[in-house]
Formats: sequence, structure tokens, C-alpha cells
Amino acid sequence: MTTISQTTDQADTLRNLSRQQPVETYNDDHFTKVLAVTSGKGGVGKTATVANIAVSLARRNQRVLILDADLGLANIDVVFGITPTYNLNHFFSGEQSLEDILVDGPAGIKILPAGSGIQNFTRLTSQHKMRLLEGLDGLHNEFDYVIIDTEAGISENVTYFTTAAQDIIVVTTTEPTAITDAYALMKLLSTQYQEKHFNLVVNQINNEDDALDVFRKLTMVSNRYLDISIDFLGSIPGDKMMIEAIKKQKVICELYPTSKISLSFAQLAERICTEQLQCAPKGNLQFFWKKLLNLGSRG
Repeated sequence: MTTISQTTDQADTLRNLSRQQPVETYNDDHFTKVLAVTSGKGGVGKTATVANIAVSLARRNQRVLILDADLGLANIDVVFGITPTYNLNHFFSGEQSLEDILVDGPAGIKILPAGSGIQNFTRLTSQHKMRLLEGLDGLHNEFDYVIIDTEAGISENVTYFTTAAQDIIVVTTTEPTAITDAYALMKLLSTQYQEKHFNLVVNQINNEDDALDVFRKLTMVSNRYLDISIDFLGSIPGDKMMIEAIKKQKVICELYPTSKISLSFAQLAERICTEQLQCAPKGNLQFFWKKLLNLGSRG
């Protein structure tokens, strides 16, 4: 029988071994870290993962902004139980600034909510993208982390936000379809957008061995067919309390802060804070993020 300490050691070993190439880092405590959280398919708990990681980071005295990038089927506001007056649709239409649509979440986090059931901006034009990047540029000194909650799948908006972000977190479960779709997403981002580094979170597991098995499978097939590295960021246990939290429109880290699942989110937040992430711009899109990432000249 595998003990907790043994599985933790295995996870640490696999996390280190999965780094196939050195990642260029930028050692400055003052730049904003931009993370895109995405998934190959819906129903894997991506948005709940975003919400709970954000709260866990805030509890570590980090200033956190969530950008809900599911522009047609927004869910972040539902998870937090908030009803925003304005959302990104009002920003893209020119009615409001980003500062005007910012809403408060638990633990001091800020949220840029998206609209739901409105198709106008489900496919952003180049003008919309430029307007958004310029708007985010004005917020770059206010946050330690910007977490982008993308829509599920491989739409144009998903590829845009993931390639614009500094680092990518892929959420999957142990279900074969979820694993297959996670690989398909990484393959697309690798072959068509030259993304080479991904972080993996396995959600709704029964035990840590299940998560490590998913990581092994994805690493094995990616080593064979793709030129990418996958880091195992961590796992989240399946728990009926999560369903209860979603029904109550509360994040589980707030509702049950001492539960096993809340501690798992705290561990993810700790790894995000302590492990060096890649910080150099990866392509043309990130030229527009230079101030947000604080890689360009100041003042």
C-alpha cells in the first residue's frame, strides 16, 4: 500500500523529471504573474479550481485578479454568488472602463466578470483584443497574479488567452475523454502556437496514485509525439462538499477552510508562489503584455 509520504515523493520526483528543458526565468518580486487556466472539455471543475486557487493565493497575501474569459457562458460570478452590474460586454462596447466593471470577491480578490448568454463578443476582433490588453495594462501595478479563466475547448478565444498568458495550467480529470481532450488542447497549442510548457492539475481524484497515472500517461504520449514539457502542479480530491459549495455559491476554501480539498488548493497556491514560472515573453502577442509582466522599462 502506498503511503501519503510515498505518493508525495513520487509527485515531487515526477514534477522534477518532467522538466525536459530549462525554463527561462525572471527573478523580480514585483512583476505581475499572468496564468491562464484552461481545459480540453467542460465539466472538469476548471472554474471552481480558478476560484479556489485565487482565494488560496489571496490568503497568502497575494493581490489577485480573476479575468473571466468565457465571454459567452460566464460562470465565475455564479461560483462566487455575485451579481455584477457591469461585465466585459460593457467594456468591449465602450460603455465602461475595466476599473468600472471590477467587482470584489472573497478574501480581497478582484473579478472582471464576463457576460452570459450574449454572443456579441464570443469571438473577439483584433480591436477588442487590443482594447482589452490596453485596459489590463493600466491595472498592471495593482496585482501580483492575474488568473484567466478560459472557456473550455479549443476555440479561437481559448488559444488567444492561453498564448497571451505567461503560463498555462491545464485542468483535467481521470476520465479518458477528459485526458484525451487535455492532450488535444496541448497538441494544438504546441504545434500551431509554439507553446512548449504546461502545468497539469488533475481534479476529482479518488487517490493521489490516480492523478500520477494521468500525469504519466500525458507525459509519455507527449514525450513521444510532442516537443513539450508538462509539470505536475498537483491534484484535487473528489468531494461531495464541493457540490454543496457550488450549490450555495460559495468557494469551498471559504465554506470549509479546514477540509482536505481546501488544503489541496492551499498546496496548489503554495507551489504557484514558490516554484519559478517562465517569465520571458513567448511570442508576438506577449509584446502587448510587456508592461503587465513588468518586463519593459518603467516610468
